[in-house]
Amino acid sequence: MNLDSATAPAALRPTENAVAAPEIRAVLFDLDGTLVDPAGAITSCLSHALGVHGIEIPEQAVLDSFVGPPLADSLASLPGVTQALIPSIVEVYRQRYLDEGMQASRVYPGIEELLGTLNAAGVVCAVATSKPTGLAERLLSIQGIREHFAAVQGSAEDESIPHAGKGPILGAALAEIGLDPARGPLAEIAPQARVVMVGDRIFDVDGAAEHGLDCIGVRWGYAPSGELETAGAKPIVSTAERLEEALVSAGILVPAKQLAYAPGYVRFVAPRSRQTID
Repeated sequence: MNLDSATAPAALRPTENAVAAPEIRAVLFDLDGTLVDPAGAITSCLSHALGVHGIEIPEQAVLDSFVGPPLADSLASLPGVTQALIPSIVEVYRQRYLDEGMQASRVYPGIEELLGTLNAAGVVCAVATSKPTGLAERLLSIQGIREHFAAVQGSAEDESIPHAGKGPILGAALAEIGLDPARGPLAEIAPQARVVMVGDRIFDVDGAAEHGLDCIGVRWGYAPSGELETAGAKPIVSTAERLEEALVSAGILVPAKQLAYAPGYVRFVAPRSRQTID
């Protein structure tokens, strides 16, 4: 397959991933605040939904803290929001988000290029998000990066129902790429595997820890000052370039020897047990 700077290879599919699971190298990404900048879309849509229901709109810092955790849990923390109101608020929020929010979001600088590098090097990429799976799939498609991921896992479609956090979502993503936690701890079922989470909030760090994974923290997201450090994210990076370096240090992204055969043509050295992409 010929590669050029404008076209990255699509992600390997789960069936292919499962074959290489014992030696798999994979990255599980959070979505909002990690891959995609909501650019105020989530908080503005929330403000709209709260206003429609006569709920006092909190200050921006509080709204920003809603990016990441389950929406129902965040709404329940607001004065005047009852359990009975949550489904209606969520419905108004979701409709505004579908109408306007997704298009207003943007992929963070350098992320699409990094995803292409990971795909080309044979690293399996997946998304594990608190956003409902259907919305996550749609957002990734609108932003033009869905093809980079072998798996996309999120919460239930009904955002008015609280869920058990990021752990089960990461577990579902791991299962889809051939590392089902139901078979046992990752260190036992695939001791040669190299897998890491990348996220911007404590929920990502805690979810990763449930599966014995490290979480690389990204500073460009929505974590309050000091949250990632306290949660135990390691390392914490400020740019996509530094994230790539962290993935190299973690043994996820192995620098490949590139052989140029012709202008615009590059052969990537794939990991053992995986067919070379060329």
